Amino acid sequence: MDAAALDKLSCNAKDDPSTRRKTLKARTECEAGFRNMTYVRDLKPVLVGEPPALLGDDSAPNPSEMALAALGSCVSVGLLANATHRGVTLDKITVEMEGDIDISAVWGVGDVPDDKQTGFSDVRIKVTLAGDADHAVLQEIHDNAIKWSPVVGTYTRNVKVDSDLTIEA
Repeated sequence: MDAAALDKLSCNAKDDPSTRRKTLKARTECEAGFRNMTYVRDLKPVLVGEPPALLGDDSAPNPSEMALAALGSCVSVGLLANATHRGVTLDKITVEMEGDIDISAVWGVGDVPDDKQTGFSDVRIKVTLAGDADHAVLQEIHDNAIKWSPVVGTYTRNVKVDSDLTIEA
C-alpha cells in the first residue's frame, strides 16, 4: 500500500469537509428465480443467489453471506491501512466471519410475528495477522480497524433505510 497516498487521503478528509461524505451506489437485477446480478460502478457484475435449502440453485453466495464478505473485506482493508499508517508490514491478513441468522421468516412469507427480528443476531470475526510488529502493536492495529470500519459500524448501529417503489406497466 502506498503510505504517502494513504496520508494524502486522510489529510484531504480532515482538511476538506466536502470530501467526507460519499454516496455509494449499487443496482441489482433479478436474472431468474433467486439469481441476481449486482452492478457497482463500471465493474463486472457480481452474482448473488441462494443455496438449495433456500430454494436457490447454489450458484453464488446469498445476500447474507455477501454481507459477511463485505464485513471481512472492510476489516481487512482497515487492518492494512492502519498497519501502513504505523509503518508496519503485514505478511498475512486473514479475516474469518460467521453469523447466526434466523431464516424462519422466509422473506416475510413465513413465521412473521410482530416482534420477529430479521438479520444476524450474532456475528463473530476472527482475525489472523502476521507482521513485523509485536503483539501489542498488532492488537492496536486490529482494535483501530474494528473501531473505524464503516461496515462494522453498519452492523452495530441502527441505519435508516428508505425504500421507494416504481411500478412499470
